[in-house]
Amino acid sequence: MKQWLPLLFSVFLCGSSQAGDRPNILWIVVDDMSANFSCYGETAIETPVVDGLAAGGVKFTRAYATSPVCSTFRSALITGMYQTSVGVHHHRSGRGEHRIQLPAGVRPLPEIFQKAGYWTCMGSGLPELDYRSEPMRPNQKLGKADYNFDWEEEIYDSNDWAGRDDGQPFFMQVQLHGGKLRGASEASNAKFQERVKAELGSATSPALVTLPPHYPDDPVFLNDWAAYLDSVRMTDYHVGKVLERLEEEDLLENTLIVFFTDHGISTARGKQFLYDEGTHIPLVLSGPGISPGTIREDLVEHIDVTALSLAAAGIGIPESMQGDDILSEKYRSKPGVYAARDRCGETVDRIRSVRTEKYLYLRNFYPKRPHLQPSNYKDSKAIVRRLRELHGEGSLAELSERLFFSPGRAPEELYLYHEDPWQLRNLAADPNHAAALLEHRQRLDRWIVETGDMGSESPEIYAQEIEDELNHIKPGSTRYEEFSANAELMKRWALEGK
Repeated sequence: MKQWLPLLFSVFLCGSSQAGDRPNILWIVVDDMSANFSCYGETAIETPVVDGLAAGGVKFTRAYATSPVCSTFRSALITGMYQTSVGVHHHRSGRGEHRIQLPAGVRPLPEIFQKAGYWTCMGSGLPELDYRSEPMRPNQKLGKADYNFDWEEEIYDSNDWAGRDDGQPFFMQVQLHGGKLRGASEASNAKFQERVKAELGSATSPALVTLPPHYPDDPVFLNDWAAYLDSVRMTDYHVGKVLERLEEEDLLENTLIVFFTDHGISTARGKQFLYDEGTHIPLVLSGPGISPGTIREDLVEHIDVTALSLAAAGIGIPESMQGDDILSEKYRSKPGVYAARDRCGETVDRIRSVRTEKYLYLRNFYPKRPHLQPSNYKDSKAIVRRLRELHGEGSLAELSERLFFSPGRAPEELYLYHEDPWQLRNLAADPNHAAALLEHRQRLDRWIVETGDMGSESPEIYAQEIEDELNHIKPGSTRYEEFSANAELMKRWALEGK
């Protein structure tokens, strides 16, 4: 175990020696990763650094993303608002001719911190390593923002806290590549695992992998999941280096550290979808005022991170902000948390969900479309290509066939998610759960109205977004042709009422 871990525990037990100072706020935001850490029950690998943060602070066991894809998650996070309320809910939108402005009164969090005197920065957290945990290249720019609205780079002072004035507190986002360290192809995964062997001493064996029951026990899937687990190990390593730097610079004890991921693992039913596989995220906090060894089992949303960070810095939370200060003594647990999935790339979808103490309820607004709609992004991955191959061969198990390749989806889904952790048994048609179905249907209806859910794009905006995306893809390339063909299919399905 790292030498700094005992110090970490003693610091958080005793509290900050600079209690009168405003704390630094440091987010560690990780791409494409579920809660596959030892402290969350993962047994195939060890993650001593994140485990140490959890032991020295508070671990939330039921934290959920309000969106399961990068740009919409990050747009919601940086505003503390549901992405559906502020019009930033379509993945990678507002990047070309079609622009998106935040509603009046909604400001990005770094701007609020700047006005309160904080140094705002976003990078890797290390002068020697970048977001991939590889040697830093010259002129390294800001870390990953990925916001679906117009914003000014000036809301960030730099990519690191080193340039701030003496004694000035900082708001830092450490952006890490996380699950994206594993590649889309078998060859890229093999290359990554060679790097893992060189840097961490060994790679995770596919023999240690236990796949979710809806994926085939196939070498492509086993190797991919092993590479994913190694991306978790590499993330843990990088976080340890950041904490060592904080200790060396005498910053650790006055820094609130918030560790979380931007959605779940990128798989056929994970990223982009509203099951646990896509929305359940780790959330660990350590720092001044945090009681060590705390475990929180109440439902929280990722936009709560925004509100609690302002409160920890002594900055007022805007009344319009939808996230809550979940560390406040006045906070009362949420009866439910919500999530939304909308267009991703060229692939049109609209799914909404509400999760309560016992149930997860989902509504599919395009039930005539299959789960595995054509998607240039998804279909570029070896695991999805292998699923389609096995489907074509007729060798998939019945469960996989039903979940992935049924021609449509149930309009409503209802799961007892504690008893059914992969959400495989839809209870929406079960009369024993009819009352729960009605209750959750009504909860979601109210949320859609009360939060001003902006819903699907118009055909005109969809066409503009597709044109904007194609302007950034090489004409004549395979990707260009596939993206274009999929977009035309989406338009045809819409005309057919599908």
